[in-house]
Amino acid sequence: MTTKRAIRPQWLIIILLGVGLTAFLMFFSDSGGYTRVDTSAALELISQDKVESARVVNNERLELTLKEGVTYSDGAKVKDATKVYAFYVDARGPQIVKALDEHKPTKGFTDQIDTQNWFASMLSLVLPMIIVLGLFWFLMGQMQGGGNRVMQFGKSRAKLASKDMPKVTFADVAGADEAVEELHEIKEFLQDPARFLAVGAKIPKGVLLYGQPGTGKTLLARAVAGEAGVPFYSISGSDFVEMFVGVGASRVRDLFEQAKANAPAIVFVDEIDAVGRHRGAGLGGGHDEREQTLNQLLVEMDGFDVKTNVILIAATNRPDILDPALLRPGRFDRQIAVEAPDMIGRHRILQVHAQGKPMAPDVDLLAVARRTPGFTGADLANVLNEAALLTARTNKRLIDNPALDEAIDRVIAGPQKRTRIMSAKERKITAYHEGGHAIVAAAMNHTDPVTKVTILPRGRALGYTMVMPQDDKYSTTRNEILDQLAYALGGRVAEEIVFHDPTTGAANDIEKATAMARKMVTEFGMSERVGAIKLGQSTGEVFLGRDMGHQRDYSEQVAAVVDEEVRKLIEQAHDEAWHVVNDNRDILDQLVLELLEKETLGTKELAEIFAPIVKRPLRPTWLSSEDRGISERPPVLTPAEAAATSNGHVPAMPPPGSAPQDLGAAQQGH
Repeated sequence: MTTKRAIRPQWLIIILLGVGLTAFLMFFSDSGGYTRVDTSAALELISQDKVESARVVNNERLELTLKEGVTYSDGAKVKDATKVYAFYVDARGPQIVKALDEHKPTKGFTDQIDTQNWFASMLSLVLPMIIVLGLFWFLMGQMQGGGNRVMQFGKSRAKLASKDMPKVTFADVAGADEAVEELHEIKEFLQDPARFLAVGAKIPKGVLLYGQPGTGKTLLARAVAGEAGVPFYSISGSDFVEMFVGVGASRVRDLFEQAKANAPAIVFVDEIDAVGRHRGAGLGGGHDEREQTLNQLLVEMDGFDVKTNVILIAATNRPDILDPALLRPGRFDRQIAVEAPDMIGRHRILQVHAQGKPMAPDVDLLAVARRTPGFTGADLANVLNEAALLTARTNKRLIDNPALDEAIDRVIAGPQKRTRIMSAKERKITAYHEGGHAIVAAAMNHTDPVTKVTILPRGRALGYTMVMPQDDKYSTTRNEILDQLAYALGGRVAEEIVFHDPTTGAANDIEKATAMARKMVTEFGMSERVGAIKLGQSTGEVFLGRDMGHQRDYSEQVAAVVDEEVRKLIEQAHDEAWHVVNDNRDILDQLVLELLEKETLGTKELAEIFAPIVKRPLRPTWLSSEDRGISERPPVLTPAEAAATSNGHVPAMPPPGSAPQDLGAAQQGH
């Protein structure tokens, strides 16, 4: 390393000397000891008979040597010059010749066609090229870490985890038990491959970890390496591709050669979608360099020897855009989903990140986990870090519940804007808007409980209402979505009823409600007129890009029906919210008074205010369609009828238009 550092300044000095030499030669070869003056000044010297000799060079340059004891000065740039020259255009040539004829210099004047020195001419052409090439050589040496590594573009940039680095084990991973269990077998493959080869099992060649950002995919890969105790090569997908053609494929070959030489080993490629994107995707075809890199990666994965003991682990949050050849068995044999943790997983993640942080005795991490549904491991780590920062900012020594509460709000909605000053009218409008959301959510039968309402500005919102589920939910019913639509429009309805002049504050609520209603019609099959049909394609053609958005594949008539159904759902939600606000107007006014006084209300205060609330009646049972063959379903059979059916006797079907005897039982059985 010392030699490389000593070479770089020498190259820089050589380049600077070359530039200086070129400038010196160009300057003195051009001037020749003469001082340049204006053409008018040269004519004036001739007319004053101060010229001893003159020479016209190439019909464009006039060189004058002044008489002994005579100098020329213009008082600014030129001082005491004895030799001067001037350039002139063709039109002034006769004038100069006439002046020289009338005022002949002492030693006369000559005309000359000047021939440039061939050596100087060659040097002026070659020297700039040498300087440019030397500068390029020097810069490439700087980029590649030294002058003797300029041509090592094709070498892999993967980082090898050293033994001195702190090891990550499966004990440091929480909230991803299924993924840990799958990867535990990978560790056993690497530690004891003979046990699996003895029964004819093949070691997996590749493991793909996919999931939303922040769920711990990279952490899981590092844990496998820490548990297995084998060399761990990590590289990003974007590190393969450079501006030079063929570099990516060369780096892939070099990476796997290194891994095979140190087998058993693990190669981890983070964000593999940067190089493994579907071939042919993108406008105008694919990127040749990226596709060559992907092709080489496919060859290397398929060319693994069973006894090589090199496993490729890749991570991505976009598995849908990866090339199918990359995902087939034999390359990525295992595809492990790393999802957001459930409540128990969140509790364990909080316990891991709480280690080393002074927590107050009354802090209940399980309650924090219950208040953070949908949070990933990175979000939870950010919550505890924000709480620690807030604690240090207020000069406290223990992280308490208010700090955790503020940290959760920061992660969800952004920092609070304490400097924003709202007028009394805007505060009142915001209070009624958020109160409308809260009271509609509390009056519906299928919504989650309202846990917090505030009119303090935070992020881009003037206030917000927090509705949190008590337990983790993995599906949503039609009634729950309808309640969400009504809850979303509650703020707009409250503004209409109280002020008769709605504001733009409900724009985001309307946008979300419209998008959810359209999904109910086109994706979820929750419309009577449209039925259980998926309308539209979420991805476009491959050669037009895989992320071109929604593509309509239905007629204009169906599109009109979809618009009518969306409007119908929005109007129904608006009517439900209107009834809730009118039926509970006194509770809304009380809630607004409390908000204007305290600005933020928690679960206990809201429970007291909402105690006498009038709930909305339950909606009628949704039968998918009033005229779609409910009566044509087979009747529910009694045990005796079922036995008769098994003997070959089929009971008679009910007449058209009649309903089953036990519709609830039929639906339950269906």
